[in-house]
This record gives sequence, structure tokens and C-alpha cells, in this order.
Amino acid sequence: MEQLTATADTSALMARIGALIDSGRPAAARPLLAAVRRRSAPSASLAELGARLAMHEGRIDLALQEMDEAVARDPHDAGLRKRRADVRIRMGDRDGAVADAAEAVVLDRRDPAAKALLGALMFELGRPADAVACLNEAVSDNPTNPGYREGLAAAQEANGDADAALATLNQGIAATPGWVQLRNAAILLSVRRRDFSGAYQLAEAARAAGVADACSFGLMGHALSSLGRHADATDAYAEALKLGPNDPYVRHLVAASGNLPSATRAPVEYLRAVFDGYADRFELHLISLGYRIPGLIRAAVMQHPDIVAGKQLGSMLDLGCGTGMAAVVLYDLLSGPLVGVDVSAQMLANAATKQLYGELHETDLMQLLAEDARQWQLIIAADVLVYFGALPAVLAAVHARLEPDGWFIFSVEELLPDHDGTVHGNGDWALERMGRYAHSMPYVANAIRGSGFKVRTLERQTVRHEADAPVAGIFAVLERPQHGC
Repeated sequence: MEQLTATADTSALMARIGALIDSGRPAAARPLLAAVRRRSAPSASLAELGARLAMHEGRIDLALQEMDEAVARDPHDAGLRKRRADVRIRMGDRDGAVADAAEAVVLDRRDPAAKALLGALMFELGRPADAVACLNEAVSDNPTNPGYREGLAAAQEANGDADAALATLNQGIAATPGWVQLRNAAILLSVRRRDFSGAYQLAEAARAAGVADACSFGLMGHALSSLGRHADATDAYAEALKLGPNDPYVRHLVAASGNLPSATRAPVEYLRAVFDGYADRFELHLISLGYRIPGLIRAAVMQHPDIVAGKQLGSMLDLGCGTGMAAVVLYDLLSGPLVGVDVSAQMLANAATKQLYGELHETDLMQLLAEDARQWQLIIAADVLVYFGALPAVLAAVHARLEPDGWFIFSVEELLPDHDGTVHGNGDWALERMGRYAHSMPYVANAIRGSGFKVRTLERQTVRHEADAPVAGIFAVLERPQHGC
């Protein structure tokens, strides 16, 4: 009877220790763990508890020591292998984690968690085919686990089979209809495939089932805007804002939905409102998306004949300069004045802190090009013409402000067909999600020719990544020729 009571007390203490760890109170858990160890023999449960506590304390080496000793005592315990794999992941030892996860699978072929862990590690190591094999088994063993389904779908997509990935997610939705993450993953996958009709249908089904969060409605807005249904997109973004009022990404989507699809450019008031509220996190957000345009601009300028000859360029006008990201990568190549223009006072305030511009003007770029009679050797527009649908007017205005042999470098997003082959807008340009315009390559080429420029570079480039997918863009380096100037 005394032994039974001691066992019950030990179990209760261990449960209490686990609760303290989970509630973020490791300092209170440590003396209790020491007390239990004084009265109990070493066990797998105690070792796992000790490792959990050590990881919460940030003592990863101690956690590994706990697990090494436990595995040495009981090398055939699959649970210990999984726990040590978790510790090794925290330490950055992916190879060691894979070895432990694989051993856990060998020790217990009926354990779907071990297979899912091994599959996740294979995925992280860039081995999607192996990840699919492991995660397929995990899903077969436990078809109602939504996490396994989501992991399998990600591996299938990475392995080049997006159809199988969508089927996996849809099967998971049918099995666990209340799991919003699976629904959002399916919507997001459809957006990446440019199947905007499918994305909308999935989002609408989530809404009708009462299983939709701010992300669901935000993605619905993406899909509707991409389908040209801008009024409906505005409603979806408004619902997203209700559910996620403090989410900055959702707030940005809602602000963007105020644009008008029939306009040939974004209203200045809209741009000012969006970017004044976006300025303080603008650079970090773009960097997190793998934004490539400043680097591409510098690489292009490095090919300028003056730079190749060891000289610096003279004056530069930065249209839509924002926080000055382009100035940072070009400043050492310039000898003349660097002038920036933007409609957002807050973006300009951030640009001013870099102390790179000789002048900063808060005005619409078209107004400055019309009123400032100066000419520049270099004009850039990094992701600025995405707020113009029709391009001839802005191209002509830039042409007039370039010196003979001056260069104009800009980027836009490319207008691509949807999953079903539909091309939105007028075929030349279309207002897409988040209030930006996309342009077809033939249209851009024709607009350039009609504006009198000589093309030095006109190529497709990835601008950045959104929703884990590359954003297709067009990158142009143009020259104003000597004749006709």
C-alpha cells in the first residue's frame, strides 16, 4: 500500500512539473524535479521531463545530456529517440536528428509521429521525395491528423505535384472540417497556382462552414481582386480586419482594396494613406520577402560605360524613392546630386535619416517630372510603375527629363494567365491583388518603343516572394539616344 501511494505521489508530482513548464515557470519546476529524482529510479519519463525543463531554461546542452544518458540506458525506446531528435533540431544538428528519427521509425513501425518527424526533417533537408514517402505513411497510419496532412501537402508541392498536394489538403478538410489551418493551406496553394476561382471557392466554403479566420478572408480578398471582383474583395478584406484588427498584413490588404479597378493609375491619396502607415516596417517587410530590385538595379548600373571606365555617374532622380533602399546600393556610384520624390511624408522621413539624398520632394512623380525642368543622367523607378496601369504618359515624361544617353531603369510585375488560362484586365495591364497593376511583356515592349527609348535590357525577373511563391516581374534598362533629343 505504501509503494502504491509513493507511485501515485510521484505521478502527481511529475504532472505538476509538466504543468509548471508549460506555464512558463521553469524556476518553480526545477526543485520539484530534483525531489522526484531523489525518490525515484531513472526512467524515460523523468529523462524526457528533465530535457523539456532544460530546453525551457535555454540549456540545450543539458537537455542533450539528459537524453544521451536516457538513450544509453534504454536504446530501444522509440520515444526517447524522438525526444532527442527534438533536442538536436533545437541545436541545429539536423543530421543527428534525422538519425534519431529514423531509428525511432525502425524501433516502432506503428508510430505515425516518428514517421511524420522524419518526413519533416527530410523536407527541411531539401529531400521532398523522401519526405513524401515518410509523410504518406504517417497519414495512412493516422488520416485524421491535420498536421500530417499539411506536412504531406507541402512535401508533395515541393516535389512538383501540386495536384496531389491539393487533393491531400481537400481530403484532410473532409476528415477534419473544423481545422482552419488546412483550409487556409488549400486556399494559399490555389493562389500560388493562380487558380483564383478555386481559391475563392475554398474560402467561401470555409466561410459558409463557419471555419474562417482573418487569414481566410484575406486570401479570399486576394482571389477576388485577382478575378477583377474588387467590390467583393473589399468586403472580404473588411471581414479580415474585423477578425484581425491588429494584424499589420491584414490592415495593409484592407488599405489596398480601396483602389479603383477602372483607373489607369493608383490615386495619390490612396498611395499616401497606404505608405504613411507602412513606412516604419517597409524595409523589414520587403527584406523578409526576398526583395531583389535594388540589387538588380545596382548590377545594371555597374554595366554603365562610365562605371566600366572607372568613373562615377552624375545626377540621379529616384522616382517613388520610399525609404531610400535604392540610394543605399547606388550612392557610391554617384558624384552628382541625388534627388528623391515620393508622395508619402513618412517614407521620406525614413529616407532622410540615411542622409544620402541632396533633395527630397513630397509630391506626385508626374507633377515633379512636369514642373522640374532639370535633366538627369540616371532615373530609376524601383517597383513604382506597379501603381500605373497605362505606361506611355509616364515613359514620355521620364524621357523628357533624361540627358542624352541617360538611362532609365524600372521594374513592374508581369501579367500572367490564371490557372485556367484567363488573362485579366484588358490583356495589356490589370489591377491585381493588393492594389498593384501587372503588365504583359508585349505591352511593356510596345510602350517603350513608342516612347523613343533604346532598350538595353528587357527581361523577366523574380521581384520578390509572396505566399511562398515567386512574384514574376519585368526589369527594364532603357537609354535615351542622342538623336531626336
